[in-house]
Amino acid sequence: MAQLILVRPGKTDFDFQARIQGILNIPLSDAGREEAAQTAEKLQPLQAKALYCAPSQAAEETAAIIGQRLELKPKSIDRLQNVNMGRWQGMLVEEVRLKQPKVYKQWQERPETIQPPDGEMLAAAIERATEALVKLARKHRTGTIALVIPEPLASLIQHRIQGTPWSDLWQVSNGGSRIEIMNLDKDAPPQPAPAINGTAVNGKPTNAAAGTVEKNRVDAPAPPAKQAHAPVLVYRGAKFTPQ
Repeated sequence: MAQLILVRPGKTDFDFQARIQGILNIPLSDAGREEAAQTAEKLQPLQAKALYCAPSQAAEETAAIIGQRLELKPKSIDRLQNVNMGRWQGMLVEEVRLKQPKVYKQWQERPETIQPPDGEMLAAAIERATEALVKLARKHRTGTIALVIPEPLASLIQHRIQGTPWSDLWQVSNGGSRIEIMNLDKDAPPQPAPAINGTAVNGKPTNAAAGTVEKNRVDAPAPPAKQAHAPVLVYRGAKFTPQ
């Protein structure tokens, strides 16, 4: 089987400012370029034979620095685009915490139930990332490949392959020259993704009494305490496509 090295891009100014990047194209900061060079040094003895990246400026710049050191030509994969965070993009994380405390807490505790205004559900991001991983697993049946993927999609990919529990997605960060090595087995199905209208969350069955998990919205009254599922609220002005 192949090995996959998961690499985060170097930091951008948005990372240092704790701003939400999502699919915005933000260039690497000077410190981010240094981090990319450090990551390249770490990767050299691992003898990666292919290098892929998300279609974002920071990921592509990081991959270019790594590729130059490893003598590999990076390839961008559209399906590995970061999670679309909609109208949260460009906002400070602290702004969301202060303006939408309930939503902030729910994204912290049950991010699979949240759709940012005009953004995408995590299940949709996991689905397209999984399609990319399946194709890579079929193409690379042996050897080592490296993927430069920004957060929070990097954490979702790790969850999908290894079944790791959800972490606090407000806290995950790019940079730091962090790499993680995992198996990419063409014959092993990926770990189950959290279901929006099903039974699997964190790879484990949910309580059947909880019923369907609904997309969180803002500004409506909370449901009666006896209901076990997430509250159904509505973002002002936000339009959602039913899942």
